[in-house]
Amino acid sequence: MKYAIQWMRSLIFIIQMYVMMFVLALYYTPLAVFNRDYAYHGVHTYCRYVRWSAKWLIGLKTEIRGEVPTDEVLIASKHQSFLDIIMIVSVVPRPKFIMKAILRYAPILGWYGMRIGCVPVNRGKRGAAIKKMIEDVKSGAQLPGQLIIYPQGTRVAPGDRRPYKVGVGVLYEQTGQACVPAATNVGVFWPRHGIYRKPGTAVVEFFPPIPPGTPVKEFMAELASVIEPASDRLLEEAGYKAGSDA
Repeated sequence: MKYAIQWMRSLIFIIQMYVMMFVLALYYTPLAVFNRDYAYHGVHTYCRYVRWSAKWLIGLKTEIRGEVPTDEVLIASKHQSFLDIIMIVSVVPRPKFIMKAILRYAPILGWYGMRIGCVPVNRGKRGAAIKKMIEDVKSGAQLPGQLIIYPQGTRVAPGDRRPYKVGVGVLYEQTGQACVPAATNVGVFWPRHGIYRKPGTAVVEFFPPIPPGTPVKEFMAELASVIEPASDRLLEEAGYKAGSDA
C-alpha cells in the first residue's frame, strides 16, 4: 500500500511538473523573444519550482553542495537522471548544453535550449559541431556561460560503470576554460526510467575547478578520480547498496 501511494504521488508530481512547464512558457516566452534574460529567468524559475514541488509532493528534498560556479567554465557532471540537470540549471546563472539536434524541435524545451545558447549536435557530426562551438567561443560569438557536459556521454544508473569519453578533454583543452567536476546521487531517488520517485535527499556536489592547461590525459584521469569516488560516497549516504534497485 505504501508503494502504491508513493507511486500515485509520483504520477501526480510528474503530470503537474509538465503542466507547470507549459504555464511558465506561456508567461515567459513573449518576454524572452525580445530579451534573452527572460529565457534564463524562466528556466531558473521552472527548475526551482520542480525542486520545491518534489519536496512537498513526493518527499524528495534536493541539496546543492560546494561552491556554485558562476564564471565562464565547463561543468563536467555525473548524469543519472533528469533531476541532476534540473538541480544544476536551478543554481548556475547562465547554463547551456551540447544537445541532440532533434531536441531543437521539442516543444518548449527546444526553443528555450536554443535561446540560452545550447549547441545542437547532429548524430555522427559531433566533432564538427564541437569544432564550430570552440571557434565561436574563441571569437566571442558563443554566448557566455557555464557549459554543462556529461563525461560519460549518457545517463548512468547508480552502480553502473561507464568509461569517460575523450570529448570532454578536447573541449577542456581547446576552449582553455577551467572545468568544475560535479558528483551526484540523484539516480537513487529519480531513476532514468519509470514513474516511481523515492523520498529522501538528492545531492549535487560541486568541486574545486581543474584549472586550464593540464594535459588531456592527466585531466581525464583527475576528472574521473574526483567524480567517481564522490558519487559513490553520495550513493552510500543515500542508502544505496550495489545490486539493489535504484
